[in-house]
Amino acid sequence: MRRLTWLILAFSLTCLPAMAQQTPQWELSGGYAHLIANVGNNNLNLDGGGGALQENMNDWFGAKLEVNAFGGDTGGVHVTAQTYSFGPVFSYRRFERLTPFAHVQLGAFRASAGYLGISQPATKLLVEPGGGVDIGINPRVSVRLQGDYITTDFLNDRQHNFEFSAHLVFRIGHK
Repeated sequence: MRRLTWLILAFSLTCLPAMAQQTPQWELSGGYAHLIANVGNNNLNLDGGGGALQENMNDWFGAKLEVNAFGGDTGGVHVTAQTYSFGPVFSYRRFERLTPFAHVQLGAFRASAGYLGISQPATKLLVEPGGGVDIGINPRVSVRLQGDYITTDFLNDRQHNFEFSAHLVFRIGHK
């Protein structure tokens, strides 16, 4: 997956014509996501995917709803996790093909039995600051590379999690 991400990045930066930056009304995205759970203690790597819907209020401020699902094996047990988050997005739309952004989202983190040793499924609050960059392919489509730091609290212990994702973004309408 890492090679594919680099190939998409290289292709979009070198082979495509420049375009004027426009602010889309809506951004619909989906793709691959990787979660590194509980960094520093018992690391757990889960693969999955997700999607997001973002409405842009103007050229620098928007709101995003994001959902991701992950799965993997640990100690012979298959575990799953899902994140549901919402929050503001701050974008910098001054380049022709690159749009860096930052966000702070709040939501829920749902984990199955076996996740970090929990005995039954549980849902906890998550706080998710992060950011990334959208790389324009054409005026309607871009590739989003994103990284997030997610804090959760299972078994009365704070977990420090990292999520990395690569999404295809469809821009709908314009401001």
